[in-house]
Amino acid sequence: MTPFENIGNIPFDVNVLSAVFPNHKHINEKARALEKNGQIIRLKKGMYVASKMETGKELSKELIANHIYGPSYVGCEYAMRHYGLIPERVYQVTSVTTKHSRDFENAVGRFSYQNCSPEYFAVGVRIEHADGVNFLIATPEKALCDVINFSKCLNLRFMKDVETYLEEDIRFDTDALEGFDIKLLERCALASRKQSSINMLIKYIKHVRHL
Repeated sequence: MTPFENIGNIPFDVNVLSAVFPNHKHINEKARALEKNGQIIRLKKGMYVASKMETGKELSKELIANHIYGPSYVGCEYAMRHYGLIPERVYQVTSVTTKHSRDFENAVGRFSYQNCSPEYFAVGVRIEHADGVNFLIATPEKALCDVINFSKCLNLRFMKDVETYLEEDIRFDTDALEGFDIKLLERCALASRKQSSINMLIKYIKHVRHL
């Protein structure tokens, strides 16, 4: 049994490391040695995750994203890919936070955080379970609103704009719109900085459903 087997793939700080190795007075030196040996991965200053080699468990980028900078939830393109709504693989994990926008890069990947209001943050977030852990992630509706909300030059003025954006720009699985919660989209629109664009998306979805 390795020292990190009980911790599993959950990120931890130096205090946990001190508890795992109580006989080591210089815990930062111990952390550097463990990192050099590939036993742990440094996520940011003072925060680590045990490698799969140590625990036998896959790393969860979503859970790591929640821990690196919070409060936050995984959103935007990464969440859409999580639900199979877009075909392309997404390598950067983009999250949404009420704190300042930040970027982090480590051996696991690149993690980006977009700032939003508390009102927008509170809408359309759920707990998902994967790789033995729970993490916060946008609902499919919120993930699409996130992408619209944080696209600086995007302005969906007409239904044709929405159609082009979904089908050509982001190659969205438009069949999924049939199951979208309109009331949730309306709540996102009210709190969003791109209210008119999300309202046009809602209008487009309603129109398509009546065809």
